[in-house]
Amino acid sequence: MDVVLLKDVEPLGAEGAVVHVKPGFARNYLLPRGLAAPATPAQLKTAAENTRQQSRKLERARGAADTLKRQLEATPLTLTLTLGEDEKAFGSVTAHDIAEALTRAGFAVEKRAIRLAQPIKGLGAYDVPVKVHADIIAILKLTVVKA
Repeated sequence: MDVVLLKDVEPLGAEGAVVHVKPGFARNYLLPRGLAAPATPAQLKTAAENTRQQSRKLERARGAADTLKRQLEATPLTLTLTLGEDEKAFGSVTAHDIAEALTRAGFAVEKRAIRLAQPIKGLGAYDVPVKVHADIIAILKLTVVKA
């Protein structure tokens, strides 16, 4: 029996895919849970239109992410770090601190998007990767100075 997947189903495929399954699996599992619909011509047309709309939406999101990447790479960021005796750092610069500074600068970037391997505990210039889209990573120029 051919069905059109209405949602992603792990062993079968992604949303909008037409797959051939056993009739009992479709009748007892996929159809009652709303995961699939019978592959009728109307359903195939609807699935194709949904796929087309999703691809347009993905392209718009990719364009916005590319614009954000160019803006982030063009904007240097400076943060301060308090130093004590013997120039030893009190605390560190974390992804949370960078996210707050970016928010103050007018960028909507989540803390999880900042790919900082470990907190920054020294002065200097750093290149910090920021994931702005699934496959687009911006390199942020960060300078840490003495407070």
